[in-house]
Amino acid sequence: MMAEPFSEQDQRFMALAIELAKKGLYSTKPNPAVGCVLTRGDKIVGQGWHRQAGEPHAERVALAEAGSLAEGATAYVTLEPCSHYGRTPPCADGLVEAGVARVVIAMQDPNPLVAGGGMQKLQAAGIQVEVGLMEDEARALNPGFIQMMEKKRPFVRLKMASSLDGRTAMANGESHWITGELARQEVHKLRARSGAIITGIGTVLADDPCLNVRLADELLAEMHLTADSCHPLRVVLDPNLSMPLNAKMLGLPGRTIVMTSKETVERDGEAAESVLSAGAELVAVSAEEDRLDIDSVLRYLAEEESIREVMVESGAIVAGAFIQAGVVDELHSFVAPILMGDQARPMFVLPGLERMQDKVPFKIESVTPFGEDVRLILKPKTIEVSE
Repeated sequence: MMAEPFSEQDQRFMALAIELAKKGLYSTKPNPAVGCVLTRGDKIVGQGWHRQAGEPHAERVALAEAGSLAEGATAYVTLEPCSHYGRTPPCADGLVEAGVARVVIAMQDPNPLVAGGGMQKLQAAGIQVEVGLMEDEARALNPGFIQMMEKKRPFVRLKMASSLDGRTAMANGESHWITGELARQEVHKLRARSGAIITGIGTVLADDPCLNVRLADELLAEMHLTADSCHPLRVVLDPNLSMPLNAKMLGLPGRTIVMTSKETVERDGEAAESVLSAGAELVAVSAEEDRLDIDSVLRYLAEEESIREVMVESGAIVAGAFIQAGVVDELHSFVAPILMGDQARPMFVLPGLERMQDKVPFKIESVTPFGEDVRLILKPKTIEVSE
């Protein structure tokens, strides 16, 4: 459906719309981040981005800024304008009412409630519609939203911090700090972007983590967040209800859900009541042999909590379980230039890998330095089997 060729001016204005959309990466969840630029000739007459769920969408913000100058204008939008009523009125209707002459869209909305409906409404009103300009860049803005619409589960990032020899803690559990300040700040930004942070009860018992966002007010302001709005949902996988009632995270701003098995709740109602009284929420999901079913965990977060992006920060057992379940979409590996020795704890527990054909391959998407450390972003890679 892509119109060819788009002009250099089209590319410049869509690039600006994408930069505007990035302003909402941390604040729009669970809605997608969207940017819009309105132009007449080579002049920008309005621009906007979606800041927060329930507030005006990018197109409406840009139209309000443009006023009467929107008539006859071209709109550059990173995501197909919505055509249905939600918490805000349809943006496609707003563009039609304003008399916009042309709409250039980076990507079609994967939401079944829209899925081409916005474009059809625009075309029915006689507006020229073109789609596909900088689609890859637009898709990269909202991996969680897109995955929820296409696969019905959240986008999962697995974050690990390790030494050069792949170790995450000394044998006695000491791990503060493997990586430096800049790498840790990036982790907090990843937390702020996530709808939920998942960890295992083993990590809670060993480290008593906070799993909150600890960033300077100035940086939070740049991310369009506040100290009250930045914390993701904390999720502890706890099959046998071993959650310490004095865990630090239970006394911090934000919500903590302890996920356990249905059998454990039925067997030990007293422990369940204690967890609830300590300030946590309790959710029972499917389990097998003291291991919670990861698909059930993710399905609950998607359907009941509207979570689009999840980050897993855990020990080797939970990290390995997510990999072997095939649900890790990105691995963020922060590596420090240190060696910790063969007695230190490994990054992953991956039972059953005995031969080279059992290996779990990833492809490197990027390598970025953070002070003395580096972050590798990796994605799962399909093994090609030769006949």
